[in-house]
Amino acid sequence: MAKAKILVVDDEPGILKLVTSYLEKEGYQVYTAADGPGALKAARAFKPDLIVLDIMLPGMDGIEVLTHLRRESDVYVIMLTAKTEETDKIVGLSVGADDYVTKPFSPRELVARVKAALRRLHTGAAKTGEVLSFQHVRIDSGSRQVWVDEQPVELTTTEFDLLLALAEQPGMVFSRERLLEKVWGHDYYGEIRVVDVHIGHIRRKIGEHFIATVRGVGYRFADERI
Repeated sequence: MAKAKILVVDDEPGILKLVTSYLEKEGYQVYTAADGPGALKAARAFKPDLIVLDIMLPGMDGIEVLTHLRRESDVYVIMLTAKTEETDKIVGLSVGADDYVTKPFSPRELVARVKAALRRLHTGAAKTGEVLSFQHVRIDSGSRQVWVDEQPVELTTTEFDLLLALAEQPGMVFSRERLLEKVWGHDYYGEIRVVDVHIGHIRRKIGEHFIATVRGVGYRFADERI
């Protein structure tokens, strides 16, 4: 099976070299870019399975790069943010990042995140087309498509996986920790708020009332099965 393609974007040559070395040791095909315009050009030419994207970039910052990317791709994106810049993390997630890693970071931690994400993507792609049908929402796990009242809705990879995790057991309340485990993997050790941000994205796209908040506990899928 062909190894995944990864694009690493950072304007620090040392970080590019270090991350590339660790990823290539895992057998991945790695391309790099050192600025925003170069990142967009490489993403369009290389068609990576996953992008590691720094926020602070010359020419065009990572947030703007991601905004452009999300208009044309649902590629999995791990953002690199400064440890103290909490706003960057939330903004990055709000414009479509799937995950983030704070600098300074361990290359082994980043590789572990990459491997977990790609493993989840591969598992999702291997699903055999079960269709979940509800009064208003229909989810095809094979083609990874969603319809609301027969209108197609575009979700990112992480948004789709999160919605599917909830919809596979409609009415059941899932804690944020449980959703992290199901969607990001049991070895995820980022921040729990990524769940809330992505739930917000899904609600804006499919409708607020299909995912209910259970205060102090978590979330549940609220549409009725047909």
